[in-house]
Amino acid sequence: MIKKIPFLIAEISANHCGNFNLAKKLIKCAKQSNANAVKLQTYTADTMTIKSNKKYFKIKNGLWKGYNLWELYNEAHTPLKWHKGLFDYGKKLGIMVFSTPFDETAVDFLEKLKCPIYKVASFEMTDIPLIKKIASTKKPMIISTGMANIKEIELTFKTAKKYGANDITLLYCVSNYPSKISDFNLNNIKILKEKFKCRVGLSDHSKDEKVAVAAIAAGAEVIEKHIALDNQKKGLDIEF
Repeated sequence: MIKKIPFLIAEISANHCGNFNLAKKLIKCAKQSNANAVKLQTYTADTMTIKSNKKYFKIKNGLWKGYNLWELYNEAHTPLKWHKGLFDYGKKLGIMVFSTPFDETAVDFLEKLKCPIYKVASFEMTDIPLIKKIASTKKPMIISTGMANIKEIELTFKTAKKYGANDITLLYCVSNYPSKISDFNLNNIKILKEKFKCRVGLSDHSKDEKVAVAAIAAGAEVIEKHIALDNQKKGLDIEF
């Protein structure tokens, strides 16, 4: 499934701004920019958190300061009713569309759409029931490792293998949004390759392409990068 190296993934995330036609434009932009695939995110606010204004659910700093978690996820999510249309549009243009499921019900939903690859987000990397569920589809898995230590990566990797995943890519990732160049240690690409004997890449949340280019030189075989239109000013992830 992942053949061309480097394999370039255009992440739409929340930059569709709740507009289906903008989401389609981003897929078309990815195709015109020679990306190999487009990635969505599959969740609803209610599958991610509860609707609460208590202080524990309030984001206190960073790019999304002031949001409570439910509000953020509700604004950021890609509606489930869009997915088939976006998958079909990608097929029409000749570019693969796949997604990150954030819970087990999302995997069931994506299986009905014949999702070709599954991505595991850094925050879900230690969700072992989710790892088992995805691995049992026997589809290629791409796993981000932001914030995880080697023992956690080992557990996730071994679990995925045990439950049926034969094609696993690990992505070195810095879970800062946006990330600064000084946050990265690209030696981790080599470390992950040597430790797990698998394809390794970079999930990049920095503001430009410098880190991604350096990562390819350091051996990255997959690059995931958030996208927006050239003239786009709005979007929850527009900073990276």
